[in-house]
Amino acid sequence: MVKKLQKLADKQSAAAGTPSMAQLFDSQLANSVKDSAQQIWQAGLGAFAKAQGEGGKVFESLVKEGVSIQRRTQAAAEEKLGEVSNRMTKLSDDVQARAGQQWDKLESIFEERVAKALGKLGVPSSKDIDALIHRIDTLSANVARLSKAPAARKAAPAKTAAKAAAPRKAAAKRAAPRKRAA
Repeated sequence: MVKKLQKLADKQSAAAGTPSMAQLFDSQLANSVKDSAQQIWQAGLGAFAKAQGEGGKVFESLVKEGVSIQRRTQAAAEEKLGEVSNRMTKLSDDVQARAGQQWDKLESIFEERVAKALGKLGVPSSKDIDALIHRIDTLSANVARLSKAPAARKAAPAKTAAKAAAPRKAAAKRAAPRKRAA
């Protein structure tokens, strides 16, 4: 319906010699587009001028914001790094403990096999040697105890026997040079 009215208005204006509605509408649209484009251009120039004037301030505020973001990210990264480090330490400790257990098992197996081989060869073990040392210590203590008891009872006769043995030793020393064979 609007189109029919526009055509009718165009015919009447053409007959009268005046511009049509469509021509008026097109020129108004062109003027408003032109005005809008002009305003956009001017807004752009204003923003550019403002950016040049306040560029230093904007730059400094951006630097400050960047520093604060960097600190936050570094703190977060250090926190995550600490968590990862703790996890790796725990994992390392677990692996080390398992490896230590395996080495202990391997060591005991090796010691058993070596002891078995030495036993077949007749080499006494450290337990056997320790038992012998203990027996020797016990026997030495018994001998010392037994030798002191009769020595105390026979202390007086032993002195006289020592005096009698002294001339015999001197005679034996004199006899020894005679046995030389030249």
